[in-house]
Amino acid sequence: MAWLGKVSKLTVCFTLLMSLMLIKAAINGGRTKSEHALVPVTPEEQAAAVVECLTAGAGAVHLHVRSRSGVESLDPDDVARTLREVKSAAPGSAIGISTGAWIVPDPADRIRLATAWEVLPDFASVNFSEEGAADLAELLLAKGIGVEAGLCDAGNAEIFIESGLAHRCLRVLLERQEQEIEKTRETVKRIRTVLDDGGTPLERVLHGTEAMTWPMLKEAINLGYGLRIGFEDTLQLSDGSVAQSNGELVADALKLIHAPRIP
Repeated sequence: MAWLGKVSKLTVCFTLLMSLMLIKAAINGGRTKSEHALVPVTPEEQAAAVVECLTAGAGAVHLHVRSRSGVESLDPDDVARTLREVKSAAPGSAIGISTGAWIVPDPADRIRLATAWEVLPDFASVNFSEEGAADLAELLLAKGIGVEAGLCDAGNAEIFIESGLAHRCLRVLLERQEQEIEKTRETVKRIRTVLDDGGTPLERVLHGTEAMTWPMLKEAINLGYGLRIGFEDTLQLSDGSVAQSNGELVADALKLIHAPRIP
């Protein structure tokens, strides 16, 4: 029965590892209330969603700033209005925002707007599939904003490594959009290989979207990576039912992390 002692020690080690795993809530993305009535859009709604996710167990929150009309924005006034509301509701929280090119397509305009930010997020995601990513990341780092490098394929990972930023950013986000499990796993494997070969020490967060959200969350758990969950990625709980809130999605993810298992 000596094997029981070994299993017990392995279980304890696995539990400790899971307790250190980052759970990042992605509370809105580009979704609208036509998709789900409780997608947080206004600063007040986003602040409430942030508090709910942190209470449920999230360690960081990623949000997409919206203008007063509800469209995604990088405008300094919109960024300030949102972050002030969120930080007032959740002081000391780790809050990140998107800088996606679909929000402001021109790289020079993104740089101009980010330069003008006065109220700063704790981190911002920068997609290395987009033109001007390295320059934007350099600017954000100079302003004291952590950079989360978004990588959707091995080519993006190579660009990231070649940029020289791999030791200066906050973390990398492995995020492939395929909706077929084997293709997604193969893409993630290739990204991991590039990062391993490049020697980057950064924390890794893995996530999928829509049908791949929960399968990729389980992959992240198995790899010991951080994970992401929230309305940006899915509106469904792990059992396929519609989630009532971002906090419910975070709580559901935590159940999977802490589910009993023998390593």
